[in-house]
Amino acid sequence: MPSSDTHDAVGLTDLIRGVVKMAPHATSMARHAPGLIRRPPEAKRTIGSIFQKHASAHPDRPFIRFEGRSMTYGEANRRVNRYAAVLADRGVGRGDVVGILAKNSPTELMLMLATVKLGAVAGMLNYNQRGNVIEHSMKLLDATVLVHDPDCAEAFESIPSSVLPDHVFDYAAFDAAAEGRSERNPDVTETLPASTKAFYIFTSGTTGLPKASVMSHNRWLASLSGIGGLAVRLRHSDTMYVPLPLYHNNALSVALASVLASGACIAIGRQFSASRFWDEVILNRATAFCYIGELCRYLLAQPEKPTDRQHAVKVIIGNGMRPEIWDRFAERFGIERIVEFYGASELNLAFVNAFSVDRTAGFCPLPYKIVEYDEHGEPRRDAEGRLTEVGKGGTGLLIAEISERVPLDGYTDAEATEKKIVRDAFKAGDAYFNSGDLVRDQGFSHIAFVDRLGDTFRWKGENVATTEVEAALDSFGAIEQSVVYGVAVPGTDGRAGMGAITLREGTDLDLGELAAHLYSVLPAYAVPLFLRVVDHLEQTSTFKNRKVELREEGYEKTGDDPVYVLAGRGEGYVDFYDGYVDHVANAKAPKG
Repeated sequence: MPSSDTHDAVGLTDLIRGVVKMAPHATSMARHAPGLIRRPPEAKRTIGSIFQKHASAHPDRPFIRFEGRSMTYGEANRRVNRYAAVLADRGVGRGDVVGILAKNSPTELMLMLATVKLGAVAGMLNYNQRGNVIEHSMKLLDATVLVHDPDCAEAFESIPSSVLPDHVFDYAAFDAAAEGRSERNPDVTETLPASTKAFYIFTSGTTGLPKASVMSHNRWLASLSGIGGLAVRLRHSDTMYVPLPLYHNNALSVALASVLASGACIAIGRQFSASRFWDEVILNRATAFCYIGELCRYLLAQPEKPTDRQHAVKVIIGNGMRPEIWDRFAERFGIERIVEFYGASELNLAFVNAFSVDRTAGFCPLPYKIVEYDEHGEPRRDAEGRLTEVGKGGTGLLIAEISERVPLDGYTDAEATEKKIVRDAFKAGDAYFNSGDLVRDQGFSHIAFVDRLGDTFRWKGENVATTEVEAALDSFGAIEQSVVYGVAVPGTDGRAGMGAITLREGTDLDLGELAAHLYSVLPAYAVPLFLRVVDHLEQTSTFKNRKVELREEGYEKTGDDPVYVLAGRGEGYVDFYDGYVDHVANAKAPKG
């Protein structure tokens, strides 16, 4: 159910306009284009080698800016090398893991760089995890060293001592150990092949225990060339502001790769704040920033103020910018280019809006297919056991081809990786990675993201995309924010729509007007049958709503929260009443 606000199709005119915008960057783009087409895994090129080359060539350029204070490439590289010497003394070498439990700061970034310079893997722990969840993450890492930020004391203290490595440092102890250590680049850095593992990035943990996806230097280099060099196109005088956690791939791969593609500056935000966002951007002299879609919604929800336009930001990079807010965001904040991209920590390709087309997740030159899927969200196989591609403009499940040219890093858990691989898809012996995402083919190798298949529910024989319903709810004046999910109704097939909503302060919810609004912007089958008014919506630190708990609570375990049900097109929403579920099962509700 793609939004009518998305770019229906990408045409030749769109591409020509995009090429014109690229023209001033032609020289730098030509330098990066080969890295997208060919990245030999044996090439001696890694994050660490690229960083230290910038430090050698331009030691006085600013590399990190934090709360208005700058550190040059030369200063940062010397400290990174001191950190690497401490890690090496504790036995860290190629293939070993260094656990990093930290909130955003220059120290966290430099610890990561020190780790990858040694050929070790930076295990970027999510500081929101506690108890058995962070214990599970530590077991997955099997780290040689753990360095923790004092601001993450609650998370650290919840880790059982039995899963801690022999070498554990807080920041103060690590800095003390680094005093007076060698500032020379480690000899090993220039010998490391691009196939070396760089990071473990944990999934967001919205359900179950987290998985650690593997990011190799080679795949990071694809971000440097494809996203940084060809799409974001920073100049060395630019500054990229990063308000997202550094354990998130948007920050560590996309934003950092964009910075190192040109030797620009990365400004690290300690923590995202919608009310202080533009003040931080101005303080750090940022000309670009990275985003998650929900972050942009929060900024739009803020009262208008002079700082909305008193900044120097012209380009932003991220994913999840919804079509219905795209133009409004660009116009209000004066953004010239929105470089939306589509990707996932575990996926072996990415789409990026290199041609500056409005309301698209972008372009990908690598091999992929968009295929039909079944009611379980799995690729649908025909009588011969093969998959079927959707037609041009169609919506389907995105799968990415796995080959020597486009290898799959996957998860640390081989079994979990294998579950996501679709084999013998179109011919015997081929292999594709199942993204789990619904996308729409826009033509010219562009797609529009529709939804996570796990968040798509089927009702009245139709697939309903939760993001579409959320956009409709969020556009109603009294609603601050919404989360939509499918709930089981006994006696029916599929799942009925249910929305948890928060209300704007000082507003009253007119149930009749809300129903009329939803019927006006959604197909009848997509209008949610249940609405639950909640005080707030719990989220992960990367702004992903915790739909799983809400889905499990359904319309019965709602505590004191008001619940309304859809009586019909004429009656609108009414208070939940005994017998409503039976009326739905018997097709007596909703009416019309």
